[in-house]
Amino acid sequence: MKKFNVGVIGATGMVGQRFLLLLKNHPQFNVVCLAASEKSAGKKYKDAIKMWQLAEPMPEKFADMTVLDATADMLKIAKSVDFCFCAVNMPKDKIRALEESYAKAECPIVSNNSAHRFTDDVPMIIPEVNAEHLEIIAAQKKRLGTKRGFIAVKSNCSLQSYVPLLHPLKKFGIESVAVCTYQAISGAGKTFATMPEIIDNVIPYIGGEEEKSEKEPLKIWGTVEGGRIIPAASPKITAQCLRVPVSDGHTAAVFVKFKNKPTKEQILKEWAEFSGQPQALRLPSAPVRFIHYFEEDDRPQPKLDRNTENGMAVCAGRLREDSVYDYKFIGFSHNTLRGAAGGAVLLAELLAAKGYFD
Repeated sequence: MKKFNVGVIGATGMVGQRFLLLLKNHPQFNVVCLAASEKSAGKKYKDAIKMWQLAEPMPEKFADMTVLDATADMLKIAKSVDFCFCAVNMPKDKIRALEESYAKAECPIVSNNSAHRFTDDVPMIIPEVNAEHLEIIAAQKKRLGTKRGFIAVKSNCSLQSYVPLLHPLKKFGIESVAVCTYQAISGAGKTFATMPEIIDNVIPYIGGEEEKSEKEPLKIWGTVEGGRIIPAASPKITAQCLRVPVSDGHTAAVFVKFKNKPTKEQILKEWAEFSGQPQALRLPSAPVRFIHYFEEDDRPQPKLDRNTENGMAVCAGRLREDSVYDYKFIGFSHNTLRGAAGGAVLLAELLAAKGYFD
């Protein structure tokens, strides 16, 4: 297995911390530099972070690494790595500019950020669902004028809890979907210590989340035409997104209507048999079984099921017929593993397997 030197841009935030946990013993990716804002630059990593926010302790191998300035040290970073993960907390226009600057410096970027999700020649990938969209990278390189520099992004974290469950059912003609997501506080980069207002509470608004939930699936299901990704015209999706007092794990209540209504047995069969290129290629972070269905009425639950297959599986339960739509079910995924850093690492493994970092 070919090895690559990598950087983590935005290493001090919660997602950056999750990246480092996932990469500390990765068989293919060796972290050689950490970058963050100018406030953190020049400090040892252990001194630069305000708070280590994850249950597992900080990997010792990174504690004494000197943090670089993601902007001022860009060329130095680009020359020292084969590619970078990016999870910065900045205004979207600045993230777009930063990521393009790295790409133009011939440093591929695997991004956890939303800034480039609707750039029409940037692939937004759920590796098991739309790996074929990686072919758009050739057109993006042409636009950027690069030989190996490009940007690839993962989708919004909440999509992982329902889009993979809908995808294998598209053959039955999905006409419309209603989804309500119940999203963990780690999706906002928070813990119970830093978000006390969520205790004994539900906040019925997450800025920009409903638009992402309704539009991003259509790009994922889109087609590559003329050097751009054309979003799918259907199905119609309506979403509501709530922040709930859960540490990790996004739950989705999903309602779906079909043109050709399948049986419950057909849906369960599609879920049980569904796999993608990560499973075929046996990528290091890929779950062996992508979708896990629970027969119990009270599953899946964040506390019990978020670490299914190291947090990289998608869980489902309570599939039943509905009086307004055809079916309803519960979806669930770990938002900082499958939904954020883990999904980006899996995307990078797919890119590596396809030769995009060579």
